[in-house]
Amino acid sequence: MSTFETFSQLHRNSTPLLLGNIWDVNSARIFEANGYSAIGTSSQAVAKSLGQEDGEKIPFEILLQLAKRVVEMVRIPLSVDMEGGYSRTIEGIIGNIDQLHNVGVAGINLEDTLPADSRQLQSVAGFQKTLSAIAGHISRNNYKMFLNIRTDAFLLGMPAPAALSETLTRIDGYKNSGADGIFVPCITDRNDIKQVVKATLLPINVMCMPGLPDFEELGSLGVKRVSMGPFFFNKACANIGELAKTVRNDRNFSSIL
Repeated sequence: MSTFETFSQLHRNSTPLLLGNIWDVNSARIFEANGYSAIGTSSQAVAKSLGQEDGEKIPFEILLQLAKRVVEMVRIPLSVDMEGGYSRTIEGIIGNIDQLHNVGVAGINLEDTLPADSRQLQSVAGFQKTLSAIAGHISRNNYKMFLNIRTDAFLLGMPAPAALSETLTRIDGYKNSGADGIFVPCITDRNDIKQVVKATLLPINVMCMPGLPDFEELGSLGVKRVSMGPFFFNKACANIGELAKTVRNDRNFSSIL
């Protein structure tokens, strides 16, 4: 079974797929060693690890080289967060997808907002056109890549009823345009999650947030994938900071031995 087939199957289980969100090769190997079935880059974590902010601030070539090295070093499937595609043209996005396919990634994330100082949703029709072209290219070339589509109404902080309505409209537009899964970051309310799951047969992906139900309840609601976003990276960095402070204050290395 290929990594794509394994990755795709992991979205069909009764228990949600817990995705380990990585920022480098070492974090990928740590998740694999601790029993995770799949990993995905966190765009924010990768950017911050390189001293940049989120929003396609790092060159695509760096993301590509990270993906290549991770695929070489681990056996579990890797999905890559492409944000808005690292291009503002369909041809450019497809070219980037070609390169990720060639290094062996099992899946990609694309989002319906564009990185900018003020992030805004693309029009449904405009993003559908992009999505259909990408999905058609993947299909024509027989690429084995899981296309996870992120929709950002909740992430943008819309009032709950408006965020849900916008999300459902976008799911309806995207589900027949070639998406393999739908990612709704920052959704936490049980009833909202239930309605999103009900809106499509595609697997729904949610993200670590305060107030998010636990994995068992998410499974009962029909969620198929749970991501960490940048939260694991942020916590790891905070712990490193505490250790650094302890070594300095204690004037010895006992805390790290």
